[in-house]
Parts: sequence; structure tokens; C-alpha cells
Amino acid sequence: MSKKLYITTAIPYANAKPHIGNALDYLIADIWRRYQVQQGKEVRFQVGTDEHGNKIAAKAQDAGKDPKSYVDETHVAFKDLMSKVGAEYTDFIRTSDPHHVGAAQYVWQKMSPYIYKGSYEGWYSVGEEAFVSDKVAAANNGVSPDHGVPYERLSEENYYFKLSEFGERIRDAIESGKLKIVPEFRKNEILNMIGEGLEDLSISRPRKNLSWGIGVPGDPDQVMYVWVDALSNYITVLGYPDNEDWKNYWPADVQVIGKDILRFHAIIWPAMLMALDLPLPKRLLVHGHISSEGKKMSKTVGNVIDPNEVIDNYGLDAFRYFMARHIPTQDDGDFTWERFENAYNTELGNDLGNLVQRVASMIVRYQSGVIGEINGGEHDVQLYRDAMAALKFNEALDETWVRVRAINQYLDSVKPWAVAKNKDTDPDAAEHLNDILMTCVGSLLQVAELLVPFLPDTAAKIQATFQDGVVREQGVLFPKIYLHTTDPRAHKDSKTS
Repeated sequence: MSKKLYITTAIPYANAKPHIGNALDYLIADIWRRYQVQQGKEVRFQVGTDEHGNKIAAKAQDAGKDPKSYVDETHVAFKDLMSKVGAEYTDFIRTSDPHHVGAAQYVWQKMSPYIYKGSYEGWYSVGEEAFVSDKVAAANNGVSPDHGVPYERLSEENYYFKLSEFGERIRDAIESGKLKIVPEFRKNEILNMIGEGLEDLSISRPRKNLSWGIGVPGDPDQVMYVWVDALSNYITVLGYPDNEDWKNYWPADVQVIGKDILRFHAIIWPAMLMALDLPLPKRLLVHGHISSEGKKMSKTVGNVIDPNEVIDNYGLDAFRYFMARHIPTQDDGDFTWERFENAYNTELGNDLGNLVQRVASMIVRYQSGVIGEINGGEHDVQLYRDAMAALKFNEALDETWVRVRAINQYLDSVKPWAVAKNKDTDPDAAEHLNDILMTCVGSLLQVAELLVPFLPDTAAKIQATFQDGVVREQGVLFPKIYLHTTDPRAHKDSKTS
């Protein structure tokens, strides 16, 4: 297997503030990247912003700016969020970048045998920047289910892409596993769509109706449909077509996307790649949406969770932990402050944080901080590795916590504090105590290794605590925080007073 790997994330429109779903994209990709780097692989990790289209132009006009000046400002918030969630990306692309503009036009020209001009009359979703069939419009009662905005009826002359010619080839690629869609039920959704028949796709709009975008080569009156422009980013960011290095990384090993854009990535994108005679990505990892108390997050309802608020108040690793373990990697998840604080205080604070502190404190108290030669953890981690390989990161963290709780149970059963009472008079007791504590340290260091892709700062602190056979105290890993739930300690104080 090549040591050079490539993972991508969907590029969000730079017309609004980034949200928790964007943070999930970046986090999932970063977990995979860190895990692969741990295995000695070289990883390219793409992120970016989609900066063309009418939604951008409208927002820019509202702000009194030209579109380019507008996105020059708004894309920064996405960069800031990527850094804040600890996503160590290698490549950031903006679709307004000059190289991307030229490369996207090259893509158009390469696909020209499958492009023709025709008239379009039908429905258009402004929110999705997508054309919608009569069947879909009727099924949704004329309103976009994701954006709550009525579809517009359009009649205009556009260029079309012969998507209908690729249905069977895409089906074969998916069914054979050449293009894997994870999880399986998402794969079945796409196969059902293909089974209903694919219609040719409108891939341009008249410049009079779409002024902000990449011009169609050879036709100054037409502008590329935003999805053709945007989907090309996954290869143009690597240097396609002029920098030969792109061949070292494409096809992508994993492309991380949300379920709402699956159709574009599992049908339109593979068809484009086939038209370009390029290999398909190896896997599409499709995550779900994040709700709050079972309801879609919205400003109107007032249940929007700002990832910045979580990180600022509880720390980066607390955010990464909850999102990676309590939001299923391959399905919808739910975020409430009560669930988050319970996970923070109980799982991170008690299970892990207190465990590290207990072991370190006993070594300081009973052995003057000297551990001695540390043996590596002996626990089998195959279930963890299987979960990572299957892109089920929440299950990998579940397996890690099996190890954490096992160490706690081990301490409670062997009671080193009781053994320590005889260590000064009984050499066997002193040796037994040392064995117990060395076993705990070895197991904790193995846990730290498993945590590297998920909680890199915490993993580093655990490793530093027991470095070179001597305890170096790092302080409390996860101090108790009760901003949204009742502090049980305060309740106890009031009962005793």
C-alpha cells in the first residue's frame, strides 16, 4: 500500500458563519489523518471554501461589497474554525483562486464530448444551487426541505452534461466496491436513485442570471454551474492538471461529506471523473446531521450549538471527544449541553482524568515519583483497529474506554493503597506494589497511544506524566465544569450545612 494518502472534506459556501456540521467534517478528516500518520503514512488533507454562486453574490450585495471582497473576508472564519478544532490540513483551496479557475475551465473542456447546449424549463433550488426535477419538487410540495425556501420556476438556455450516459457505469463501480459508500444504507440510497434513471444535468446558467462564477470556455454569455466548479476542487487543489504531483495522491482514499450532498458526490462527481478518464475516489464517508434534543438546529428555535463556545469553555479535547464518541461517525447524532457536560465530567473527568491523577499520585507518595522500567500495555487492540479501518471512530473510542475502565477496575480490585501499608516491612509487598503501578502506567501509555488521533493534547500530557520512568505531574486534565448542569458538589455542601 502506498505511503501517500489523501483525504478531503466538502467545501462549504462562504456566505455564512461556519457551524458545528462544518466542524464535524474537519474533525473526522483530522482523526483519520492523525491515525494514518501514526502508522507512518504521508497524508494530504484538503479543506477549503466554495466562493461562487448567486447566494454569495446576494450576501455580498447586502453587505455593500463586491463578491470577491466579500469572500476575502468570510473565508477567514472557516480557516479559524479549522485551526480551532485542531484540523492539521495541508491544503486550503478557495474556488476563487486563479489556479482553480483555470483548472476548472480545463475540466470543462476535457468533458466537452459529453456537453451540449439546450433549453431548460423547470425548478431550481436557490438554497442548494441545484436544478430539481418535477418529481422531486412535487414530493417536497415545492419547497426545499433543507432550506425551507420555495423552488423557483426557470426557463433559460444552458449547457447540459450527459449524466444519463453514466448511470450503469456508476452502478457497476458502486456494486463492485470500486467506489465504496460508507455506511451501507447510504450506498443503497444511491443505487435506488440510479435505478430510477438519471437525467442529463444542466451545468451552466446565463451570465445575466448568474453573474458571479467561472465563465464557460468559449461562451462569454454563460457561467459554470456552481457544483461543476466546486466538485473539481478535489483534484485542482492537488495541482491538476499542470502539476504532475497530483497523480501521487489521486484517487482520494477517503472523501468526507454530509448526507445532504451525497447525490452530488456519489453520482455527479463520479460521472465527471469518468468523463475526464480519471480514477474514482476509493471511499465516500457519509456522516449525518447534528440535532439538539431531537430538533434541527436553527437560530429561530434558539438551539444552535457554537463549536467555538464549547472549545472556549471546556477545551479542545473535550469538544473532540464528544463529537468523535457521542456523535456516530456514520449517522445522525444529538448534542445537548446536559449530555455534553455529563460526558465531560464523568467520562473525561472521572474515568480518565482522575485515573491518571490517582496513578501518578500513588507513585509520588509510595515510590518518590520513580516508576522504574515501564512495560508496554499488553491489551489486544484489534477491535480498536478494526473500528478505525471501518471508519467507525465512535466505536474506536468506545474500545478505548473499555481499556480506561479496565484500569480503574484493576486498581479497585488490587487496592495498591492497602499493599502500600506493608511496603516498608515486607519486600514482597514493595515489589508487588511496584508491579501494580508499573502495570497501570503501561496500560495508561497504551491508552494514550489510542487517544493520539482523537485527543492529541491529552495523549501528550499522559505520555509526559510518565516519561522516562519518572512522574512529572501535569495538573488536572479535566477540571470539573458545571455551566449548564447542577454541580453535585454544591448540592452536597448545602445538605451538610
